[in-house]
Amino acid sequence: MQEVVEHLVAGIVEHPDEVTVRTKQTRGGELFEVRVNPSDLGKVIGRQGRTATAIRTVASAIAGRGGARIDFVDVDRRR
Repeated sequence: MQEVVEHLVAGIVEHPDEVTVRTKQTRGGELFEVRVNPSDLGKVIGRQGRTATAIRTVASAIAGRGGARIDFVDVDRRR
């Protein structure tokens, strides 16, 4: 699942080598934390969040019954 999310996001951004996906287990289930270059964050989110919503929809469909949560984070905020 992590590879699928990384592949989807890397296809959208201009800096695919800077895309990283980390998996965390939370009470609500599995959380995928996607980090991208700050200049690519707008492309990943899209107009009114439509691209991010589409990525979340595809990921949830692949994840099945348990679903999956995805958070998009720019590289500058990780420190």
